Amino acid sequence: MTLEQRRNALIGILAVALVLLSTASMYVEAAGRVFIAIGTGGPTGVYFVVGNSICRMVHKQAAEGRRQGRKHGIRCAAPSTGGSTYNIRNIKQGELDFGVAQSDWQFHAFNGTSKFDGNRFENLRAVFSIHPEPFHILVGRDSGINSWADLRGKRVNVGNPGSGQRGTMEVLMAAHGTTVNDFKVATELTSIEQSKALCDGKIDAYGYTVGVPNAGVSVATDGCGARIINLNSSVERKLVADSPFYAFANIPKGTYKSSVSEVTTFGVMATLVTSADQPDDVVYELVRLQETASRLRSVGAGEND
Repeated sequence: MTLEQRRNALIGILAVALVLLSTASMYVEAAGRVFIAIGTGGPTGVYFVVGNSICRMVHKQAAEGRRQGRKHGIRCAAPSTGGSTYNIRNIKQGELDFGVAQSDWQFHAFNGTSKFDGNRFENLRAVFSIHPEPFHILVGRDSGINSWADLRGKRVNVGNPGSGQRGTMEVLMAAHGTTVNDFKVATELTSIEQSKALCDGKIDAYGYTVGVPNAGVSVATDGCGARIINLNSSVERKLVADSPFYAFANIPKGTYKSSVSEVTTFGVMATLVTSADQPDDVVYELVRLQETASRLRSVGAGEND
Protein backbone atom coordinates (compact mmCIF):
# COMPACT_ATOMS: atom_id res chain seq x y z
CA MET A 1 0.00 0.00 0.00
CA THR A 2 1.42 3.34 -1.00
CA LEU A 3 1.84 6.20 1.48
CA GLU A 4 -1.05 8.06 -0.13
CA GLN A 5 -3.32 5.02 0.14
CA ARG A 6 -2.40 4.60 3.81
CA ARG A 7 -3.14 8.27 4.44
CA ASN A 8 -6.55 8.00 2.74
CA ALA A 9 -7.38 4.85 4.70
CA LEU A 10 -6.45 6.59 7.97
CA ILE A 11 -8.62 9.59 7.05
CA GLY A 12 -11.50 7.22 6.32
CA ILE A 13 -11.08 5.46 9.66
CA LEU A 14 -10.97 8.80 11.49
CA ALA A 15 -14.08 9.98 9.66
CA VAL A 16 -15.99 6.85 10.65
CA ALA A 17 -14.78 7.22 14.24
CA LEU A 18 -15.96 10.85 14.37
CA VAL A 19 -19.38 9.85 13.04
CA LEU A 20 -19.65 7.10 15.65
CA LEU A 21 -18.57 9.44 18.45
CA SER A 22 -21.03 12.09 17.29
CA THR A 23 -23.86 9.54 17.12
CA ALA A 24 -22.97 8.22 20.57
CA SER A 25 -22.93 11.77 21.95
CA MET A 26 -26.35 12.49 20.45
CA TYR A 27 -27.67 9.23 21.88
CA VAL A 28 -26.39 10.05 25.36
CA GLU A 29 -27.98 13.52 25.20
CA ALA A 30 -31.32 12.08 24.04
CA ALA A 31 -31.10 9.29 26.58
CA GLY A 32 -30.58 11.89 29.33
CA ARG A 33 -33.88 13.56 28.51
CA VAL A 34 -37.26 12.44 29.75
CA PHE A 35 -40.38 13.38 27.83
CA ILE A 36 -43.62 13.51 29.83
CA ALA A 37 -47.21 14.18 28.77
CA ILE A 38 -49.73 15.74 31.16
CA GLY A 39 -53.43 15.23 30.36
CA THR A 40 -55.50 18.36 30.95
CA GLY A 41 -59.03 19.24 29.77
CA GLY A 42 -60.77 21.60 27.36
CA PRO A 43 -58.61 24.35 25.81
CA THR A 44 -60.46 27.13 27.66
CA GLY A 45 -60.60 25.32 30.99
CA VAL A 46 -58.46 25.63 34.11
CA TYR A 47 -56.98 22.13 33.67
CA PHE A 48 -55.41 23.17 30.36
CA VAL A 49 -53.88 26.24 32.03
CA VAL A 50 -52.64 24.17 34.98
CA GLY A 51 -50.98 21.52 32.81
CA ASN A 52 -49.24 24.04 30.59
CA SER A 53 -48.15 26.12 33.58
CA ILE A 54 -46.49 23.02 35.04
CA CYS A 55 -44.74 22.41 31.73
CA ARG A 56 -43.49 26.00 31.59
CA MET A 57 -41.99 25.64 35.07
CA VAL A 58 -40.43 22.32 34.09
CA HIS A 59 -38.75 23.87 31.05
CA LYS A 60 -37.69 26.99 32.95
CA GLN A 61 -35.82 24.91 35.52
CA ALA A 62 -34.31 22.44 33.06
CA ALA A 63 -31.36 24.85 32.78
CA GLU A 64 -29.66 22.86 30.03
CA GLY A 65 -26.67 24.73 28.64
CA ARG A 66 -26.48 27.06 31.66
CA ARG A 67 -24.10 26.97 34.61
CA GLN A 68 -26.83 26.90 37.24
CA GLY A 69 -30.14 25.10 37.48
CA ARG A 70 -31.59 21.66 37.99
CA LYS A 71 -30.43 20.21 34.65
CA HIS A 72 -33.00 17.44 35.08
CA GLY A 73 -33.48 17.02 31.32
CA ILE A 74 -37.26 16.72 31.52
CA ARG A 75 -39.34 17.90 28.57
CA CYS A 76 -43.07 18.32 28.95
CA ALA A 77 -46.25 18.60 26.86
CA ALA A 78 -49.79 19.25 28.15
CA PRO A 79 -52.31 18.54 25.38
CA SER A 80 -56.02 19.31 25.63
CA THR A 81 -57.97 16.15 26.51
CA GLY A 82 -61.44 14.96 27.46
CA GLY A 83 -60.84 15.61 31.17
CA SER A 84 -60.59 13.68 34.44
CA THR A 85 -61.72 10.15 33.61
CA TYR A 86 -60.05 10.31 30.19
CA ASN A 87 -56.76 11.31 31.82
CA ILE A 88 -56.92 8.54 34.44
CA ARG A 89 -57.71 5.84 31.89
CA ASN A 90 -54.92 6.96 29.57
CA ILE A 91 -52.40 7.05 32.42
CA LYS A 92 -53.35 3.46 33.14
CA GLN A 93 -52.87 2.56 29.46
CA GLY A 94 -49.49 4.31 29.35
CA GLU A 95 -50.64 6.94 26.86
CA LEU A 96 -50.19 9.76 29.42
CA ASP A 97 -47.64 10.13 32.23
CA PHE A 98 -49.56 12.56 34.44
CA GLY A 99 -53.01 14.09 34.40
CA VAL A 100 -55.22 16.59 36.17
CA ALA A 101 -58.29 14.95 37.67
CA GLN A 102 -61.11 15.60 40.09
CA SER A 103 -60.57 14.01 43.50
CA ASP A 104 -63.84 12.04 43.23
CA TRP A 105 -62.77 10.27 40.04
CA GLN A 106 -59.34 9.66 41.54
CA PHE A 107 -61.11 7.96 44.47
CA HIS A 108 -63.39 5.88 42.23
CA ALA A 109 -60.55 4.81 39.93
CA PHE A 110 -58.35 3.64 42.81
CA ASN A 111 -61.21 1.79 44.51
CA GLY A 112 -62.84 0.41 41.37
CA THR A 113 -66.21 2.05 42.00
CA SER A 114 -68.72 4.08 39.92
CA LYS A 115 -67.47 4.38 36.32
CA PHE A 116 -64.42 2.29 37.24
CA ASP A 117 -66.38 -0.72 38.50
CA GLY A 118 -64.47 -3.75 37.23
CA ASN A 119 -61.63 -1.57 35.95
CA ARG A 120 -59.76 -0.64 39.13
CA PHE A 121 -56.50 1.29 38.77
CA GLU A 122 -54.55 0.16 41.85
CA ASN A 123 -51.36 1.89 40.67
CA LEU A 124 -53.00 5.32 40.54
CA ARG A 125 -51.17 7.83 42.75
CA ALA A 126 -51.82 11.44 43.78
CA VAL A 127 -48.90 13.83 43.25
CA PHE A 128 -50.37 17.00 44.80
CA SER A 129 -53.65 18.91 45.12
CA ILE A 130 -54.08 22.01 42.97
CA HIS A 131 -57.27 23.95 43.75
CA PRO A 132 -60.87 23.51 44.95
CA GLU A 133 -63.53 23.01 42.27
CA PRO A 134 -67.13 23.89 43.14
CA PHE A 135 -69.79 22.34 40.92
CA HIS A 136 -71.65 25.13 39.10
CA ILE A 137 -75.12 24.95 37.61
CA LEU A 138 -75.33 27.95 35.29
CA VAL A 139 -78.76 28.95 34.01
CA GLY A 140 -79.97 31.48 31.48
CA ARG A 141 -80.99 34.89 32.82
CA ASP A 142 -84.63 34.48 31.77
CA SER A 143 -84.81 30.67 32.07
CA GLY A 144 -86.90 30.69 35.25
CA ILE A 145 -84.57 28.10 36.79
CA ASN A 146 -83.83 28.67 40.48
CA SER A 147 -83.26 25.13 41.75
CA TRP A 148 -82.44 21.61 40.54
CA ALA A 149 -86.15 20.77 40.33
CA ASP A 150 -86.63 23.59 37.81
CA LEU A 151 -84.34 21.82 35.31
CA ARG A 152 -87.15 19.39 34.43
CA GLY A 153 -88.38 20.04 30.89
CA LYS A 154 -85.42 22.31 30.11
CA ARG A 155 -82.54 22.03 27.62
CA VAL A 156 -79.57 21.00 29.75
CA ASN A 157 -75.96 20.36 28.77
CA VAL A 158 -74.75 17.32 30.75
CA GLY A 159 -71.14 17.59 29.48
CA ASN A 160 -68.96 15.65 27.10
CA PRO A 161 -68.26 11.95 27.75
CA GLY A 162 -65.02 11.43 29.70
CA SER A 163 -65.13 14.80 31.43
CA GLY A 164 -65.27 15.25 35.18
CA GLN A 165 -68.25 17.56 34.85
CA ARG A 166 -70.19 14.85 33.00
CA GLY A 167 -69.38 12.40 35.77
CA THR A 168 -70.46 14.77 38.55
CA MET A 169 -73.62 15.67 36.63
CA GLU A 170 -74.51 11.99 36.41
CA VAL A 171 -73.88 11.51 40.15
CA LEU A 172 -76.12 14.48 40.93
CA MET A 173 -78.81 13.24 38.54
CA ALA A 174 -78.80 9.81 40.19
CA ALA A 175 -79.00 11.35 43.66
CA HIS A 176 -82.00 13.47 42.63
CA GLY A 177 -83.64 10.60 40.76
CA THR A 178 -83.33 12.48 37.47
CA THR A 179 -82.69 10.95 34.04
CA VAL A 180 -81.93 12.55 30.69
CA ASN A 181 -85.56 11.86 29.73
CA ASP A 182 -86.60 14.46 32.30
CA PHE A 183 -84.89 17.15 30.23
CA LYS A 184 -86.37 18.54 27.06
CA VAL A 185 -82.93 18.14 25.47
CA ALA A 186 -79.70 16.73 26.97
CA THR A 187 -76.66 17.98 25.05
CA GLU A 188 -73.03 16.80 25.31
CA LEU A 189 -71.19 20.03 24.61
CA THR A 190 -67.60 20.55 25.77
CA SER A 191 -66.51 23.27 28.19
CA ILE A 192 -65.43 25.47 25.29
CA GLU A 193 -68.90 25.29 23.69
CA GLN A 194 -71.37 25.47 26.56
CA SER A 195 -71.21 29.15 27.62
CA LYS A 196 -71.72 30.38 24.06
CA ALA A 197 -74.59 27.93 23.61
CA LEU A 198 -76.24 29.29 26.76
CA CYS A 199 -75.85 32.90 25.61
CA ASP A 200 -77.12 32.00 22.12
CA GLY A 201 -80.29 30.50 23.64
CA LYS A 202 -79.51 26.97 22.44
CA ILE A 203 -79.55 25.54 25.98
CA ASP A 204 -81.12 26.68 29.26
CA ALA A 205 -78.52 25.38 31.71
CA TYR A 206 -75.27 23.49 32.09
CA GLY A 207 -73.20 21.90 34.84
CA TYR A 208 -69.52 22.72 35.24
CA THR A 209 -66.95 21.55 37.80
CA VAL A 210 -64.33 24.29 37.79
CA GLY A 211 -62.17 26.55 39.94
CA VAL A 212 -63.25 30.09 40.85
CA PRO A 213 -63.09 32.45 39.05
CA ASN A 214 -63.15 30.99 35.55
CA ALA A 215 -62.98 32.72 32.18
CA GLY A 216 -65.40 30.27 30.58
CA VAL A 217 -68.01 30.91 33.28
CA SER A 218 -67.58 34.68 32.90
CA VAL A 219 -68.44 34.37 29.20
CA ALA A 220 -71.95 33.40 30.33
CA THR A 221 -72.30 35.43 33.54
CA ASP A 222 -70.69 38.66 32.39
CA GLY A 223 -71.60 38.24 28.74
CA CYS A 224 -75.31 37.45 28.92
CA GLY A 225 -76.35 37.63 32.59
CA ALA A 226 -76.34 33.89 33.32
CA ARG A 227 -76.79 32.97 36.98
CA ILE A 228 -75.29 30.28 39.23
CA ILE A 229 -77.89 28.52 41.39
CA ASN A 230 -77.51 27.05 44.89
CA LEU A 231 -76.94 23.32 45.37
CA ASN A 232 -77.39 22.90 49.12
CA SER A 233 -80.54 20.80 49.49
CA SER A 234 -80.81 17.62 51.54
CA VAL A 235 -79.64 15.68 48.46
CA GLU A 236 -76.33 17.55 48.27
CA ARG A 237 -75.93 17.40 52.07
CA LYS A 238 -76.20 13.60 51.92
CA LEU A 239 -73.66 13.43 49.06
CA VAL A 240 -71.18 15.45 51.12
CA ALA A 241 -71.84 13.43 54.28
CA ASP A 242 -71.40 10.09 52.47
CA SER A 243 -68.41 10.95 50.27
CA PRO A 244 -64.90 11.80 51.58
CA PHE A 245 -64.03 13.61 48.34
CA TYR A 246 -66.93 16.13 48.43
CA ALA A 247 -67.18 19.31 50.50
CA PHE A 248 -69.39 22.38 50.47
CA ALA A 249 -67.99 25.54 48.91
CA ASN A 250 -69.11 29.12 48.50
CA ILE A 251 -68.88 31.27 45.39
CA PRO A 252 -68.63 34.80 46.83
CA LYS A 253 -70.93 37.65 45.93
CA GLY A 254 -69.35 39.80 43.23
CA THR A 255 -67.22 36.99 41.74
CA TYR A 256 -69.01 37.62 38.44
CA LYS A 257 -71.19 40.51 37.27
CA SER A 258 -74.35 38.48 37.85
CA SER A 259 -73.22 37.25 41.30
CA VAL A 260 -75.51 39.48 43.35
CA SER A 261 -75.44 37.12 46.34
CA GLU A 262 -73.25 34.32 47.67
CA VAL A 263 -73.90 30.89 46.14
CA THR A 264 -73.55 27.68 48.16
CA THR A 265 -72.70 24.51 46.28
CA PHE A 266 -70.51 21.44 46.72
CA GLY A 267 -67.36 20.35 44.98
CA VAL A 268 -64.08 18.47 44.79
CA MET A 269 -60.36 19.17 44.54
CA ALA A 270 -58.35 19.23 41.35
CA THR A 271 -55.40 16.84 41.75
CA LEU A 272 -52.33 15.99 39.70
CA VAL A 273 -52.20 12.20 39.41
CA THR A 274 -49.84 9.64 37.94
CA SER A 275 -49.02 5.93 38.06
CA ALA A 276 -46.87 4.15 40.66
CA ASP A 277 -44.76 3.07 37.68
CA GLN A 278 -43.65 6.66 37.04
CA PRO A 279 -39.95 7.09 38.00
CA ASP A 280 -39.48 8.63 41.46
CA ASP A 281 -37.01 11.24 40.24
CA VAL A 282 -39.50 12.58 37.67
CA VAL A 283 -42.28 12.79 40.28
CA TYR A 284 -39.84 14.50 42.66
CA GLU A 285 -39.09 17.25 40.16
CA LEU A 286 -42.79 18.07 39.72
CA VAL A 287 -43.42 18.06 43.47
CA ARG A 288 -40.37 20.28 43.97
CA LEU A 289 -41.75 22.75 41.42
CA GLN A 290 -45.11 22.82 43.20
CA GLU A 291 -43.47 23.47 46.59
CA THR A 292 -41.34 26.25 45.11
CA ALA A 293 -44.41 27.89 43.54
CA SER A 294 -46.29 27.60 46.86
CA ARG A 295 -43.48 29.32 48.76
CA LEU A 296 -43.40 32.15 46.23
CA ARG A 297 -47.18 32.60 46.53
CA SER A 298 -46.90 32.68 50.33
CA VAL A 299 -44.21 35.35 50.20
CA GLY A 300 -46.29 37.39 47.78
CA ALA A 301 -49.38 37.11 49.97
CA GLY A 302 -47.42 38.19 53.03
CA GLU A 303 -46.14 41.27 51.28
CA ASN A 304 -49.67 42.32 50.40
CA ASP A 305 -51.22 41.74 53.84
